[in-house]
Amino acid sequence: MIVLGAGGFIGGHLVKHLKLEGNKVLGIDIKLPLYEKSYADKFVIGDLRDLSFARNLIFDDCDELYQFAADMGGAGYVFSGHHDAEILTNSALINLNVDKVCAEKKVKKVFFASSAYVYPEFNQTDPFNPICTKSTAYPAMPDSNYGWEKLYAERLFQSYSKNFGLDLKIARLHNVYGIHCDYENGREKAPAAICRKISKLKSGHSIEILGNGSQTRTFLQIKDCIDVILLLMRSEYNGSYNIGSEELISINKLVNLISVIAKKEVCIDSIDGHVGVKGECLITH
Repeated sequence: MIVLGAGGFIGGHLVKHLKLEGNKVLGIDIKLPLYEKSYADKFVIGDLRDLSFARNLIFDDCDELYQFAADMGGAGYVFSGHHDAEILTNSALINLNVDKVCAEKKVKKVFFASSAYVYPEFNQTDPFNPICTKSTAYPAMPDSNYGWEKLYAERLFQSYSKNFGLDLKIARLHNVYGIHCDYENGREKAPAAICRKISKLKSGHSIEILGNGSQTRTFLQIKDCIDVILLLMRSEYNGSYNIGSEELISINKLVNLISVIAKKEVCIDSIDGHVGVKGECLITH
């Protein structure tokens, strides 16, 4: 089995789980995991934007290939506008190469990690009634270039599946969190960023939050995410599927929840900045 992006948060957890199942795993990434040694049988550092590198590492008749490699981060990275060209170029090059090589090497099953960012901004303006059913991705209008790239990558993988017979599974992941996620490198997601800020705060002081905090999200614990990814990968289903939660929480309530756990009184200072959509939730009705 091959995990691309094995040095990242979700990829690293998946490698560990696959090894605990007794599988032989090759991990590939441009960097090693930040917080824990990789469990992969072999971990190769290299750049998947280089077609020859991808072609040399992805082997013939691989049973399962998981594609997590991407240029990504939290709201501060994705929505700043400073990284749009990098995000679009880097991730597109990776996926173009991975698709091409998977077809050449006749990989048996391919998993692609997409994102809830593919959904249209106009369906997520109500914090308490966002529309993220999988059929609503079109007509397309993601609120970030990261979302546009993921949507393009879905179409790319689907085209290779149609033309070259790839057994393809696509998961639109919704705000996954947990141990070993990015914490303090500019790419952290909301739960980790808020936990970091509160951990360093004296009780009664304030933390800064983008926007007024009324925006809502759902969050999925990493163990649950891995369990569902493997259920999808080993199923007979093909196409795109949401992996997330139906439990909405506002950013303000998330701050309050974490402050209670930390046993600290925390005030919120709202600051200007792109907060993304007003609501995001895996609502199935």
